[in-house]
Amino acid sequence: MNNALVPMTSAPVVRANKAAALVASFLAGRNERTLRAYRADLEDFRSFLKAEDAEEAARILLSQGHGEANALALAYRADLAERKLQAATINRRLAAVRSLVKLARTLGMIPWSLEVGNLKAQSYRDTRGPGRQGFRRLMEEAGSRTDGKALRDRAVLRLLHDLALRRAEVTGLDLEDVDLEAGTVTILGKGRTQKERLSVPEPTKAALAAWIDARGTEPGPLFRNYDRGGKGGTRLTGTGLYLMVRGLGNKAGLTIRPHGLRHAGITEALDLTNGNIRMVQRYSRHRDMRILNLYDDNRTDLGGDVARLVAANA
Repeated sequence: MNNALVPMTSAPVVRANKAAALVASFLAGRNERTLRAYRADLEDFRSFLKAEDAEEAARILLSQGHGEANALALAYRADLAERKLQAATINRRLAAVRSLVKLARTLGMIPWSLEVGNLKAQSYRDTRGPGRQGFRRLMEEAGSRTDGKALRDRAVLRLLHDLALRRAEVTGLDLEDVDLEAGTVTILGKGRTQKERLSVPEPTKAALAAWIDARGTEPGPLFRNYDRGGKGGTRLTGTGLYLMVRGLGNKAGLTIRPHGLRHAGITEALDLTNGNIRMVQRYSRHRDMRILNLYDDNRTDLGGDVARLVAANA
């Protein structure tokens, strides 16, 4: 390890047991998805420091002085950039380290904070998804069979597109979260700690009803993985859902991922509401309305319209 990673003698050395307790507190109470992401981020930071584990990485960082710790964070950011990681990934990993340090300061372990900022992330470039016709082709491909897996796939596609659900919101559903009589589904949204109830349109409700009829009414995960024998087993994972959508897309001649169906649903909503961003925000559940402005700009190509006016006037 180089000298920049050695605790300065003027800084208080954080004991190993304190660092371990800090990491445990930092990870406590997280939902499964957030916990998995934070553990991966801390593991990456551990690897950068060549520490034995995340607790040792935390001890090394917190035993630096204010300036030295920020220099270390800068070096980590440069390393992430050199690995050609996306800005969103880099910023998430930096945010995890900053949050850990913030908790340490809150607990009185250190008097300083990390001030190393994020990289500037690029705006959404493709927010249109496969479009209406692409979604129909996917549904037709899934409807070319009548087995249980096909019914499951059609219900999943409907939720991703019609309700603009995220991948984890779909895979996290249990049977009890669906109320066909009331026409609702209850999801745990991104960054939320409490579930929220969403209204289900009739075509989506019909797809869910067909799947549940084939699935059965025993409690547990709403969507299950299918093995090669065609039998449903454990909960459908995020990876399994991704591969399912990609596989259907390949058969339909499309290159598509699950989030593309959410994009398509949101773009369609903006089209059908004549760009009513406030209304669509309730549908998409974006906390930041500026993201929907990006969707709307990409949908309408306002910049291109102005460019054509300028060129024509010249």
